[in-house]
Amino acid sequence: MSMKRLLAIARKELIQLRRDPRSLALAFLLPPLLVVIFGYAITWDIRDIPTAVLDEDNSQASRELLERFRSSGYFTIVRYLDRPSAADPLLSRGSIRIALHIPPSFSADLGAGRPARVQALVDGSDANTATIALGYARAIVASYSADVELAGRHIKPPIDARTRVWFNEELKSRNMIVPGLVAVIMMIIAAMLTSLTIAREWERGTMEQLVSTPVRREEVVLGKLLPYVGIGLIDVAVVSVLGILVFDVPFRGSPVLLCLLSICFLFGTLGAGMLVSALARSQLKATQIAMLTSYLPAFLLSGFMYSVDVMPTPLRLLTTLIPARYFLVVTRGIFLKGVGIDVLYPQAIFMLIFALAGVFAATRAFKKEIV
Repeated sequence: MSMKRLLAIARKELIQLRRDPRSLALAFLLPPLLVVIFGYAITWDIRDIPTAVLDEDNSQASRELLERFRSSGYFTIVRYLDRPSAADPLLSRGSIRIALHIPPSFSADLGAGRPARVQALVDGSDANTATIALGYARAIVASYSADVELAGRHIKPPIDARTRVWFNEELKSRNMIVPGLVAVIMMIIAAMLTSLTIAREWERGTMEQLVSTPVRREEVVLGKLLPYVGIGLIDVAVVSVLGILVFDVPFRGSPVLLCLLSICFLFGTLGAGMLVSALARSQLKATQIAMLTSYLPAFLLSGFMYSVDVMPTPLRLLTTLIPARYFLVVTRGIFLKGVGIDVLYPQAIFMLIFALAGVFAATRAFKKEIV
C-alpha cells in the first residue's frame, strides 16, 4: 500500500466534499442540530402532572398530604372534585392524568392507628407516564406515612433505608440521554456520509478515471474514509461540548480515551456506509439503505431507548451486531462515571473488531472495474 496514493485519494475526497454543500451540511450542521432537538424533546422526567383531588375528609391531615403532592413539583392540582364519579370524564378527555380520592375516614383512621387509605386513579393509556406518576405518588405517600408514624409513636420505622445515587445524583434523564445521543447520532451521520462516496463517483462518471489509475482497492477505501474519520471526530467533540454547555451534563472521564474509542467506532460505521455505497451504486438507493440500517438499529436496538436486558433473546443476540450498543456504554461510562480503559476494554475490543470487519467488507465489495 502506497501512503502517497492513499493521501492523494483522501485529498481528492476532501475536494469533492468541499464542493458538495449537501454533504457539508450533513457533516457539520446536522449533528449539533439533532443533539439540541433530541436533547430537549426526549426526556423521561415528568413534572406538573395534571391532577384532580376529591378530599372528603377535609382535615388538617388530608391537607398536609395534598400539600406534599403540590410542593413536590411533580403534580399540579388543576381540579377539586365534589363527587367520585366526576373523575371519570376528566380522565377520559385527558384533562387530568391522575385523580386522588381521600375518604372521609382518613384522619380518624390515622388517629386510631388503623391503616388509612388513599385512592389514586391513573390514566393508563400512556403506560410510561402512568408508571412514573404512580411511582412519584407512592414515594410521597410513603414519606408522609413515615413522618406520621414517627410523630405519633416516637419510634423509628422497622427498616431505616438510606439510598445514595452515584453518577447521576439528581436522576436527570438528560444526563443519560445526551451521552447516548453522541453514539446514536454519530452512527447515523457516519453511515449516511460514506454511503454517498462511491455511489457519487459512479453517478458523476468519475469512477472510470479512478479505475484507470494504478491505485489499489484498499487505498481507495481507506483514502476515502480518512477525511470522514476527521469530520466524525470534530462532530463528536462538538456534540459533546454542546451536551456539557447546553444541557449541563457532567464529563468526568478522559477526552483522549473518548477520542481513541471514537476512532474505532467511526471506522466501523464509516466502513459499513462505504459497503452500502459500493453495493448500491446509486446515491438515492445508498441513502435509503443507510437510513434503514443505521437509524432504526441505533435508536431501537442499541439500548438508547429500551434496555437490552429486557428484550427477547433473539433481539438481544441481534444487538451484538450494532456498534452503537458498545459506543453507548463508552460515552455514558466516560461522561457520567469517569471510567477508563480497564473498564471499557470489552467495548473497545468489539468496536475494533467491527472497524476491521467494516473496512474489510467495504474493500471486498468495491470492484475496480466497469460493469
